[in-house]
Amino acid sequence: MGDSQHIERAVRAFLPTALESTDLKNLGSRYVGKVRDVYSQGDRSVLVSTDRQSAFDISWCSVPLKGQVLNQVSAWWFTQVADVMPSHVIDVPDENATVVRRLDMLKVEIVVRAYLAGSTSTSAWVNYAKGTRSFCGNELPDGLVKNQRLPMGPILTPTTKGEHDEPIAPSEIVSRGFATQRQWDEIAERALVLFRRGQEIAARRGLILVDTKYEMGFDSAGNLTLADEVHTPDSSRYWIAASYEQRLAQGLEPESLDKEFFRLWLRDQGFEYGGPKPAITDDVRVMLAMKYIDLFERMTGEQFVVPKDANISARLQRNLRKYELPPSS
Repeated sequence: MGDSQHIERAVRAFLPTALESTDLKNLGSRYVGKVRDVYSQGDRSVLVSTDRQSAFDISWCSVPLKGQVLNQVSAWWFTQVADVMPSHVIDVPDENATVVRRLDMLKVEIVVRAYLAGSTSTSAWVNYAKGTRSFCGNELPDGLVKNQRLPMGPILTPTTKGEHDEPIAPSEIVSRGFATQRQWDEIAERALVLFRRGQEIAARRGLILVDTKYEMGFDSAGNLTLADEVHTPDSSRYWIAASYEQRLAQGLEPESLDKEFFRLWLRDQGFEYGGPKPAITDDVRVMLAMKYIDLFERMTGEQFVVPKDANISARLQRNLRKYELPPSS
C-alpha cells in the first residue's frame, strides 16, 4: 500500500469529517440504506456511498474514506465484467457517487460461495457448524472444516431481502414467484460466470475471492442487468492467498481484506446478536479504513487518491449539480 504512514495520517485527518449521512438538494427523494443514500429520479437514481459501517444488521460507526473506496472499487469492477453482463451504471461523477438506471429488481440476493466461511446467521460455516448439510439446495459432505475450499466448487446460496435476510433454495425462489425457472437459470449461470471472472482477477493480484453477493434486475426491455455493487469489500470476502494454506493448517483465521475483520473484532469483544455493544475506537476505525484502502490498491493496481477537500458533502453537491432536478412548479 503506497506510503502506509502517509495514508494513515490522511485517514486520521478525515476521522472528524467522515461522511455519515447526506442531504443533497434537488436530487430527488432520498432513501437511506445501511451504507448508501439513494436519490430517486424516476428512471434513474443517484447512489451515494457514505462512510457508515454496518455488521450483523447493525450500523456501528463511520469509517473515513470507506465510501470512496466502495464506490471506486465497484466502478472498476463494473468495467472488468462488462462483457459478462450489462450493468445499471450511467455515470460516476464523484468519488462517492454513481448514477444508475432504475431496474425491476429481483427480490433475492444471489450469493456465491467457494469456501466454507462466514460468521453471520446466513453464512455457510455457521449453518454447517449447526449440523446443516442441505444448504439452499446444495448437499454438503460431512468432515469439512471452517474456511476450507468447497470440494464441489462454487455454490449458489441465495437469500431473501429484508430486515433480516434468510437463506432460500432456488426451487423456493421459483415457487414463490420471485423469478421464473427460465429467469433463475439465466441468473444462476451469469452469477457463476461473474464469480469465476472475479476469482481469476483476484488471483492475479495475490487474493482469494472467497464469496460474494450480487444484486440483479431487469431493464425496461427485460434484459437481466447487474446492479448495486460488484466485488467490493462490503459485498465480498477476500483473503490474502500467500498465507491462506499455512493459516488454515494452523486453525487460524485467514488474513482478510474486507469487513469480516470488523465482524471478527466484534466477536473478540464478546458481542453476539442482541448483546451489549462494544465501543468503537478511532484506532479500530482507522484500521478498517486502511484495510479498505489496501484492498483498493491491490485490486485495481492504482494508488488510492485521498481527496484534498475534507468537505465531502460540498464536493458531492458540486459534482452532482448536472443531475439536479428542476424545481417543481
